[in-house]
Parts: sequence; structure tokens; C-alpha cells
Amino acid sequence: MTNVSIEDKAASTSKSRFGLSGKLLLMTVVFVMITEVLVYVPSIANFRLNWLRDRLAAAHTAALVLDAAPSGMVPESLAREILNSVGAKAVAMKTGKQRRLLAFSESLPPVHAEIDIRTVSSYRAIADAFDTLFGSDADNLRVVGPAPMGGEFVEIVVPEAPLRAAMWRFSANVLLLSLFISAVTAAFVYLALHYMIVRPIRRLTIGMVRFRQEPENPARITSASGRRDEIGIAERELNAMQTDIASMLNQKSRLASLGLAVSKINHDLRNLLASAQLFSDRLTSIPDPTVQRFAPSLMRALERAIAFCQSTLSYGRVQEPAPERRLILLEPLVEEVRETLGLAVDSPVRWVCAIERGLSIDADPDQLFRVLVNLGRNALQALEARTPNDPARDQIRITGRREGSVTVIEASDTGPGIPEQAKLHLFEAFRGSTKAGGTGLGLAIAAELVRAHGGEIRLVDGTIGATISISIPDRPVELRSRRGARAKVASR
Repeated sequence: MTNVSIEDKAASTSKSRFGLSGKLLLMTVVFVMITEVLVYVPSIANFRLNWLRDRLAAAHTAALVLDAAPSGMVPESLAREILNSVGAKAVAMKTGKQRRLLAFSESLPPVHAEIDIRTVSSYRAIADAFDTLFGSDADNLRVVGPAPMGGEFVEIVVPEAPLRAAMWRFSANVLLLSLFISAVTAAFVYLALHYMIVRPIRRLTIGMVRFRQEPENPARITSASGRRDEIGIAERELNAMQTDIASMLNQKSRLASLGLAVSKINHDLRNLLASAQLFSDRLTSIPDPTVQRFAPSLMRALERAIAFCQSTLSYGRVQEPAPERRLILLEPLVEEVRETLGLAVDSPVRWVCAIERGLSIDADPDQLFRVLVNLGRNALQALEARTPNDPARDQIRITGRREGSVTVIEASDTGPGIPEQAKLHLFEAFRGSTKAGGTGLGLAIAAELVRAHGGEIRLVDGTIGATISISIPDRPVELRSRRGARAKVASR
């Protein structure tokens, strides 16, 4: 797929599911509106009380005028003008035990609800506000408040229709203001979240989709930004994870190609070795002592090579076949490894064997031979790199001992040691090589064969040169059978 199609795919997926941007925008609007509603409820109740307080304040002034009239004689026209200025239909005041009706319309209107400004609670104010909003225009309200000049209280009767109209105008203004604030807030929040969160997440999403299409292509790895927050951490971790995955896939592809090439080579190599084995059979008939000495070793080497080629072709997989374990003497096997490496007594690299006398090990002899050959060849190559060699300085030492039911073998050399960088992947194929052009397969093969025996292989720190330790436990079998098998091996 092309880059455009991948991005279109990510975008269409986001749109079809009402993407993160849309969800953030909708949630912002909803939350702002909920906040405005929570603010509006007490605000409308407070607006109603303030409206009524304004009418009571006008009634205070009217009460002073009406109370100052001689003998309460107020012209009807003046009383009507005073009531119109207050917006009330009646004004009364109580002073001491006397309650006086200072002014009223032609007929006293019926009262449908009463409110005492002096003692009203918040809950009652909110409930009364919504009753007024959704009440009838013909309703009248009796309002009681503090009186001037030492009076006990002043009361007015006002129609609810003007109050209701004022409250609806206030509600409309609050709604319009809320919508404006919601739109502005949502826009700022949307833009902030879009650039801080949505765009980086969309970039990560597109990067994952692209990487999924071609996981082995390094160009598909998502690059990390310099952000220090959680998204920056996610970018760096995704980059590291994709890098590791791409590296592993490339390594597996290389191993698969190598496996196919090895299978082809082994197929033809097996035929060549079989021919060489036929010629080597004739060496046994030559009476030369030197030929008679090396002919058995040559025969065994060819037999091992043919068997190994055959097992590679038969199994056709990365894993080694299961070991065919039996008790064998370790010292003769180590001696055969020395001969295979071509190290004689007078070689410039000294071979030192320090195996406990009569030490036997429960292992597959061919696989253990391969392990020791790989370790010995690595040690020999490390020492040969600093020519000319000196036997007093350049040595390979193989030690073996038994620790309970575990046989411990150590292969060490006096070479330059293993670099710190190579120690991190010492037993991994193509990653643990310590020399230029090396593949690192020797130690990887040795580690796989040792683990197939249920053993452990590790690098021993703090030694001169490099020391590889191998621990192979005996199989859990009946002790009587084990003792009999060891006695049989020792008698050979």
C-alpha cells in the first residue's frame, strides 16, 4: 500500500467511528453546557429575588410618601401613580400592632403565592423561581420585606407576569451567553487538545498502520519527537519496539535464507563426504604406522560430518534434534577435540587438559563434541589474532569436574577477552561475534546444544582472557542403574 492509502485508511477509520477530535469537541460543549446549567439554576433564583427586592425598595419610598400624608389622605390619582411606579397593586406596612393599607388598586387582587424576603432559603428560592417561570400570567404574588422608619415590615402585591417576562429575558440572555462561551471554550480546548494530543496520537496510529504493512522496512519505523510528556514516552517506546521487531524479523529472514542455503549445501556436501568416506576406507589397508594412527580419527570425523549433514536435511528446522544421551568418558572426547583443532604438543598455542581422572558425563557425545569444538575454535582464533604466538603465554585450558549430579566443564584462554558490547548478545546468532566478519554462530550453537541437555552455559567474569563455563546435570534415573552404567564405562 502507498503512503496516501495508508493515511486515508487511518483517517476513514477515525471518521467512521466519530474520531477523537469530534468526541473531544462534543464532550467540551456538553461539559460547558452542564456547567452553565449549574450556574444558571442559582442565578435565576437570585435574579427573581433581586427583582422583588427592587420592587420592595420602591415600595419603601412609596410608604414614606403615603405615610407622610395628613390623616392618610392621598389623592386617588397620586396613589395610582405611586402603585404604577412600584409595579404593585397594593402597598401595606405594619408598625407595632397597626397594619395600614397605604395604597391599593380599585379592587384587591387574589394572591396565589407569598414570599418573605427576610427568611427565604436557597432551596425555596430555586423552587419558587421555577414555579414563577412556568406559572400562569394571571397569578399575583404577595412579597414581604423590612419596613422603613421603625416599621415591622412592608408588603406589596405584585403581578407575576412582568416578573416572568423579565426572568425569561434573563434566561434567554444566559442561554445566548452560554452558547457563545461554549463555542469559544470548545474551540480553544479543541485546538489545544488537537495540537497537543490528537495530532500526535493520529501520527502514532498512522505509523503503526504503516509499520504493519512492511514491518521489515526500516523506513516504516515511527520516529520519536523530543517531547518529554507521556506522548513523548509512547513515541520513544513505540520507536524502540518497532526497531527491535524489525531487527528480529530481518534476523529471522536471514536465518531462513541461510537455512535454505545450508540445506542445499548439505545435500551436495553429504554426497561428497560419502565419496571421501569410501576413499578413507582404503587407508586402513595401508601398513604405514602414521596412516594407521590417524585413519580412525579421519573415519570418525567423516562419519560425524555425514551424520550432521543428514540430520540437517532430515529435520529441516532451526532447532537441533533431541540429544541421545549416555554416559561417556570426558577425557578421550576432549583429546579428540584437540586433534580436530590441529593442536599438537609443539604447537605455538598450548593445549592444557585438566579433567578429573575417570570423569564421566551424561550427554550426547556428538553434540558435546560440537560444543567443545566451537569453544576451542573460538579460543584458538582469539589467540592466533596476536601472532607470533608463545606457548608460555598463549594457552587453551579445558577443565572438568563433578559437583554432585552436575558435570562442570570450563573452556578458558589467555587471549584479549571479550569486549563489553559483545557480552550483551554473546550467545545470540549473528550478534555475539567478537571479531570482524564473524557470524557469532559458534557460541549460539553451543548454547542451544547445552540447553537441550538441560544445562547452563555462561561467561565467567573476572578471569584472564575468556572463560566459558558449561554445567550439564545428570538425568534423574535410578541410582542403581546409574552406578552400573558408570562401572561399565570405567571398565572399557
